[in-house]
Amino acid sequence: MGYALGTMPRKVAPASEFGRRLHSLRAARGLTQTELAEAIGSTQRAISHYETVAEFPPAPVIVELAKALHVSTDELLGTKPIKAPKEPPETRRLWKKFQQVLSLPEKDRRAIIRMINSLVAAQGRKGRRTEGSRHETSHPPFRPVRP
Repeated sequence: MGYALGTMPRKVAPASEFGRRLHSLRAARGLTQTELAEAIGSTQRAISHYETVAEFPPAPVIVELAKALHVSTDELLGTKPIKAPKEPPETRRLWKKFQQVLSLPEKDRRAIIRMINSLVAAQGRKGRRTEGSRHETSHPPFRPVRP
């Protein structure tokens, strides 16, 4: 089947319940077909086939897909419901704090975002330093800007 120049093949809806489940798990984890294929040592074309045409892939592939998607084979096959991934307590605590930030005035929210960006950038610079570097740069303490 040929395609006109400059056009992509159209998306095909999953033909099986397994294909729908595989597609939704992959998308929920933010993976492309290519990324999932690389994770299991396969090809994008094979993942596309499992999502759109095949009823079920071979058993060894199911095991690898389940590992790559961080679910059990029973969850992948649909014999058990998919459990929501548990977030670490620190993640939940930070999420609650960010929810509280939403109630602050916009000026304060922008200041918090600038502070976070600065800290992340500083951490990135620290990570890029060579192992032999003995000098740490000191940053002045954060002081909020007064209106």
